[in-house]
Amino acid sequence: MLSKVPAGWRRPGVSLAESLAQAVREAVLDGRMRVGDRLPAERRMAAELGVSRGTVAAALARLRAEGWVVTRHGSASRLRLPAEAEERFAPLSADRPGACLDLRRAVPAAPGRIYAEAVRRALDRSAGILKESGEPGPGLPELRELIAERYTAQGLATLPGQILVTSGARAALALLTGHLRPRRVVVENPAYVDTLAVLRRSGVRLAPLRVTTAGWDPAQLAAAFREAAGGTALLVPDFQNPTGALMDAATRHEVAELAARHRVTVIADETMREMDLRDEPRPEPRVRGAVCVGSLSKTVWGGLRIGWIRAPAALVRELLLDPLHGLGGPAPMEQLVACEILPGIGPVLARRRAELRGQRDHLVRLLDGGPWTFTVPDGGLALWLRLTRAPGDALVRRAAERGLRLLPGSAFSSSGVLGDRLRLPYTVPAETLGRAVALLREAAQAC
Repeated sequence: MLSKVPAGWRRPGVSLAESLAQAVREAVLDGRMRVGDRLPAERRMAAELGVSRGTVAAALARLRAEGWVVTRHGSASRLRLPAEAEERFAPLSADRPGACLDLRRAVPAAPGRIYAEAVRRALDRSAGILKESGEPGPGLPELRELIAERYTAQGLATLPGQILVTSGARAALALLTGHLRPRRVVVENPAYVDTLAVLRRSGVRLAPLRVTTAGWDPAQLAAAFREAAGGTALLVPDFQNPTGALMDAATRHEVAELAARHRVTVIADETMREMDLRDEPRPEPRVRGAVCVGSLSKTVWGGLRIGWIRAPAALVRELLLDPLHGLGGPAPMEQLVACEILPGIGPVLARRRAELRGQRDHLVRLLDGGPWTFTVPDGGLALWLRLTRAPGDALVRRAAERGLRLLPGSAFSSSGVLGDRLRLPYTVPAETLGRAVALLREAAQAC
């Protein structure tokens, strides 16, 4: 057991007890020590590690107080994850003390207790799917029904035959792009990094559409759709990534009109739709006639590879015959876990919205008076900063030298511009946001 404590765990300037406690935390987080494992007796631990028993006792006391170790009277101590580690939004690896702070991805951790219970329930009733082939298909009937019911409850009448389950939103976008084979695609500028990667690999020509925190550029909207006539438009109408913009009803109506006029298939990426941080979420109506792509990556966990396409049933049948579909279908057990989570997803969403709202507002306060401007978004996972002094690429390099990793605005641009922009997620806890902003200010001064 203790052989899994990393070598060189003693840290200069830090007490032996805290160094040992931190080494145990890190060994649990990277899987070398398993949750539920028993720890040796204090005397044996001290002998194996070459420290005093008092040091071991002090380290274990810290770990118990933080929830990493539980000790019951008359039995050995066991490792566990603290409650805040199980239910928080940010992955622990994103802000591990002493490690590089990586904010290039705005991704959630799993709601640990809820997820684990869903896995156990799914396993208990897995006999039916284990008797089947497990080959890719449209998705488990139960999961397609649950997703269709959610769309219908939100005002868009949907049948299970209009749902195709995929292994995440990226797989859905790759499948649609590969199947539709558009010559031109309307794409937002800026756009999500992974979306741009999917489009560039497909070899399509891009018709950029400028988006700011204020919304979609009306002067470019008609021109972009006219340029992409007969092709597709890939839009994120709800809390667009990275700007956080929310498309208003009038623009959604105009998009639908332009799509019909120029025979453009609109693909609406809705992975951020549930990230509405207003006190009373007010979802906008969907773009009429759009093919919708959704996933559980932001609402539940990126490790639950469940996404879907909501489209006319005829298109779903066509996609099922596409060879790419077989490469992007999720495992049946993952789908069964999703079936257990979806009916009770409301409390998970409510907690995450509250947590993100608090972290967003805290980050806004921390950034006050810095060399940047920004608009506070009504939802999403990040602020889109406009830098008033240093270029984004230079600032990102300086920040990386100090242990803070970020993505510059140019990474989100379809044409390599937006050098004066920077995306700053608020998906980590308040204390980590404080560390990130301090490092960012240092980097800005160095520029």
